[in-house]
Amino acid sequence: MTSTISAYTEKIKEMSMMSLICSCLYPQPIPTAKYQFGDMEVKPINKRLSGQSFEVILKSPTDLSPDKPSPLASPPRKKDISLDELQRRLEAAEERRKSQEAQVLRQLAERREHEREVLHKALEENNNFSKMAEEKLNHKMEVITQNREAYLNSMKQRLREKERHAEEVRRNKELQADLSG
Repeated sequence: MTSTISAYTEKIKEMSMMSLICSCLYPQPIPTAKYQFGDMEVKPINKRLSGQSFEVILKSPTDLSPDKPSPLASPPRKKDISLDELQRRLEAAEERRKSQEAQVLRQLAERREHEREVLHKALEENNNFSKMAEEKLNHKMEVITQNREAYLNSMKQRLREKERHAEEVRRNKELQADLSG
C-alpha cells in the first residue's frame, strides 16, 4: 500500500492533474501523436513541471508536393499602367501638393494676422496705460499745487494777522508812553 501511495505521489509531482486522472483511468500510456499543419509537424514531448513542451519540425521546400505552389514564388506582377493613367496620377499628386502648399500658406497668413492683432492690442493697451498714468499724474500735480497755494495763502493770512496784532501792540505802547510821560 505504501509503495502505491509513493508511486502516486511521484506521478503527481511529474504530471498535471488532468494527466494524473487520465493515467488512473487508462494505465497504458497513450502513444505520442503527431499533428500536421501545412508545412510543419508538431510532436508533444514529455510533460515537465513547468508546463507542456512541443517539438516543431518544419519541412524543407523540396518536401512540398509539386501540385502546391511554392511559398517562395515571386509576387504577382503589377499590371502595366497606361500613359493616361500615369498622367492622371501625376496631375492628382501635383494638385495635392498645391493644395497642401496653399493650406500651409493660409495657416501662415492666419498666424501673421493673429500676431499683428496681438501686437496692435498690446500697443493699444500700452497707450491706454500711458494715458491713464499721465492723467493720474496731472491730477495729482493739480491737487498738490492747490494744496500748496492754499497753504501759502493761509500762511500769508496768519502773517497779516500777526502784523496787525504787532501794529496794534506798538500803537498801544506808544499811547501808554504818551500818557505816562
